[in-house]
Amino acid sequence: MRSTFVLLLSFLLVFTSCSDNGKKDKSLVPDSVGNINSLQVITPNDLWNGATGEAIRKHFAAPADGLPQDEPLFSMNQLQPEIFTGFARSNRLFLYVTLGREDKVTLATNEYAKPQTGAIIKATSEEKLIELINKNADKIIESFYKSEIKERQRRTSISLLKLDTLKSLMGVSLKVPTAYRIAKATDEFFWLRKDLKDGTTNILVYPVPMDMIKSDSTAVGDIINIRDSIGSKLLPVEDDSAFITEDAYAPYLFKTTIDGKFAYETKGTWEVKDAWMGGPFINYAVKDEKNNRYLILEGFTYAPRASKRDLQFELESILNSAKFE
Repeated sequence: MRSTFVLLLSFLLVFTSCSDNGKKDKSLVPDSVGNINSLQVITPNDLWNGATGEAIRKHFAAPADGLPQDEPLFSMNQLQPEIFTGFARSNRLFLYVTLGREDKVTLATNEYAKPQTGAIIKATSEEKLIELINKNADKIIESFYKSEIKERQRRTSISLLKLDTLKSLMGVSLKVPTAYRIAKATDEFFWLRKDLKDGTTNILVYPVPMDMIKSDSTAVGDIINIRDSIGSKLLPVEDDSAFITEDAYAPYLFKTTIDGKFAYETKGTWEVKDAWMGGPFINYAVKDEKNNRYLILEGFTYAPRASKRDLQFELESILNSAKFE
C-alpha cells in the first residue's frame, strides 16, 4: 500500500511539473537568488584547475571596462557538478562546463529558477571545450549582462524617486531609486546624488547642440571636451580646481541605443585636477534628432575605499531605463 502511494505521488509530481506537450513547466520553478554579477560556475575540479578554468577566467573574470582598479566582470564561485542540485541550482547566473558525448553550447532561460540565465558548454575533449568557450564567451557575457541589467532595474523599481521635474525640464524620464536626491535642477542641468558610507554616486542629465559631436572619428575627443567644459563649470570642487576626464587613460567608446535612439557610450575615469580625487564614469550621448540635440546621460562614482563595479552597474541600469517623451 505504501509503495503504491509513493508511486502515485511521484507520478503526480511529474505530471504537474509538465505542460500539455510533456515539457517541463518553468512557471513552477523557485525564485532565483544571488548578488548582482555573481556567476556560479559548475565544472569538475580537474577542469577548473587546468586550461579550461584558465579560459573561463580569461573571459568571465576579465577586468570590467572603465574602472580605476581591476575588478572582474563577474564574481565567480565554482561547484562540482554532483553538488549542483536543489538550492545550489537557484543562482540567477550559471555557467555549466563539462565533458560529454557531443560538442554543444546551449543558452538556458529559467531552467532551475526565475529569473535565471545559464549557459551549458559540453564537448568531447578539453581542447574542444576551450575552443567553444573562446568562441562563445562574448555571446554568453552579453546574455548575462542583459539579464543583470533587468534584475538591477527590477530591484530599483521597488521604490522609485518621483522625478516629474526631470521630465518637464529635459523631456526624459529615468527610473531612479529613492536613495537618490535632487542636488540641482535647472533648464540646462540636472544632478542627482546618492550618499554612500564613504562617498557618493551621481547622475547628470544635460543637453548639448547636435554639432558638438561631429563624427564617429572625433566622438571620443568631442565627448571629453563636453564633459570637461560642463564639469568644470557646474560641479563644485574645492580650491578652484576642476572636475575633468582623467587623461592618463583613454576612455572606452561603444555604439549602442537608448530607448531606440542611437547613442555613444563612453566609459572612463574622472579626476579633480591637481587633487587626490577620482573615480569611474559612464556617459551616454543620446542622439535626439527631434530636438536637434544630444542629451547627455552620465553616471559617476566617488568612493575611494569601495569596490566600484556594482556601483557603476547600478548607474548603468538607471541610465538604460531612459524614456524620451
